[in-house]
Formats: sequence, C-alpha cells, structure tokens
Amino acid sequence: MYPLKFENIYCEKVWGSRDLESFRDNLPEGKIGESWDVACHKNGTSVISNGEHKGMRLDDLIKEKGQELVGSKISTEWFPLLIKLLNTSGKLSVQVHPDDEYARKVEGDMGKTEVWYVVDAKEDAKLILGTNNCTKAEFEQAINNGNPEEYMNVVKVKKGDVYLIKSGLIHTMGEGLIIAEIQQNSDTTYRVYDYGRGRELHIEKALDVIDFELQGKKSEGLTVKKSGYSKTYYCLNEHFALELYDVHTSFAEKSDKERFYIFTCVEGEGKIKYRNGIEEIKMGDSLLIPATLGEYEVIGKMKLLKSYVPDVEKVEREILNVAK
Repeated sequence: MYPLKFENIYCEKVWGSRDLESFRDNLPEGKIGESWDVACHKNGTSVISNGEHKGMRLDDLIKEKGQELVGSKISTEWFPLLIKLLNTSGKLSVQVHPDDEYARKVEGDMGKTEVWYVVDAKEDAKLILGTNNCTKAEFEQAINNGNPEEYMNVVKVKKGDVYLIKSGLIHTMGEGLIIAEIQQNSDTTYRVYDYGRGRELHIEKALDVIDFELQGKKSEGLTVKKSGYSKTYYCLNEHFALELYDVHTSFAEKSDKERFYIFTCVEGEGKIKYRNGIEEIKMGDSLLIPATLGEYEVIGKMKLLKSYVPDVEKVEREILNVAK
C-alpha cells in the first residue's frame, strides 16, 4: 500500500464561489460550493488519482484490500469519514443535522457531527451557531416569520479557527469563507430557512432534532511543540479526532494497523516519504495513509489537518503522557 490521493468531486451550490481557484486549477464552471475530497458515500465516491490503483474507486479498493487499507478496528462495510472543502459567496441555509439514531430510523443514513477548520476568511466573515435562549415554539415562529437568525448566535471568524458542529446544533455559514470540513460519512441535512431561494425545506424534521442547549464554541485546542513541528489536538470523540500539524521542517511517524489516517493540507506544501516512494502534497490536497503503510516522514513547510477515527482512551493517554 501507499499514500492515496483522489480526484476532487465538485458540487455546484447557489451559495458557492470561485475562491478555490486560488490554489486549484481544475474547477469546473459555475459557483462551486463543495469539493468532496475523500468520500465513500452513495452520493459521491472518490476515485484514486495516483499510483498503481489510479482510476479505481475507493469502495472497490476497500473491498480488495480490506483491513490492510482501513485498519483492523474500522469496518470495511462503511467508510466512516467524509472530507470536504466548502467555499461561500453567500449564506448556506439555516440547517441542522440529526444524530445517528434519528438518521438511521428516518433516513437510512448515518447522523452527522462535523468539525470546521477555517482555511481562509475574508474580513467580517461570520458563522451563525446555536440558538440564543429561545424555546422551540419561539424558534418555530421565527422560522415562519422569516427571521430565525434573530434567535441565533453570530460569531466572527478568522483563518485558523476551529468549530465543532455537533448533531443537533442549528447553524449556517456566511459569505467569504473557505472551510475544511471533517465529518461523519453522511449527506443528511435538514434546512429550516433558505433566504427565499426556493429549495426544499425540512422544518418538521429539523425541529425534531435541534438541541436548543447546544452552543457553537471555538475550539482552543492543546498545542505540543516538538523539534521541527508543533501539534495541536483540537477534537476527540467517538466519530473522529482532529489534529493540526504546523510543520516547520519535518516530522516522522508510523501508521496504525488499527486505523487509517487522512492528512489535509491547509497551507504550504511538502512531501511524504515512505518505504517505497515519495508523494507530493500541497495546499488543498487530501491524502489517505493506509493502516499498513508503516513508517513515513513528512517534509516541508505547511499546515496539515490529521483526521481519523480514534481509540479515544489511547489518544487521551498520549496527551497525558505529553503533559507528564
């Protein structure tokens, strides 16, 4: 096995933009709102773009390689993560995602908890996260009146900010943003308000799943400085872990036979050296580290998001050992 790259799956959206062209040269025409960069879902599946498996779908490679690729603790029947870049010229709909129990029962899909890393943000860019001490009845009335934002929290954001968007958290995203989104492998979204753009709404389902106690708070993270790089632990839960590597020169690691890793480059460029070769990585690229890759070294000057499905207790021990 070797580090896998993938073709970008682009999705045109009414709120999309062209800002991904600042670091990509393959955008199709239109207002591109989403790039699915590592995906294995019925609504979009990645195709490998490098090496001997070039042109092969990710789901077919998982069938062929099994735990050699995804790891001994990851199901080969359901790929757990979906990695996207989002790009906005206008507001997304006011929306919410269900948890696993509700989504399985109602949609036959997984729930959706996600984490956002702000890759770039224009001046005065904003997120709108959670409700502001209102009741379900008050919020429903606000939806009907066309003013749900009046009952929601507006958060000004900047490049490098991180926000965990739990299932049940009502939210939307303003214009002028490029966001790296790491999420559960789900495409279930309930819109409650769409600024008159005429798309389907899902108000009844949304009101079923909104958690009015949830608040969207910036993740501060825990940073550990090491020779050649620093590492910030931002998110750790049963669905995924998110860590940021700020690489000044290099770092060396080893793959985990129990799980795959995904690196997403959000700034700079470099290369990944492994036993049998080298793969280049630059801003906007996502690259999957197979569970059985072995030792590898990352060299360059860049910022990398590392996402994976963790053994939570194992990562907690790792953090405590650093503190000791």
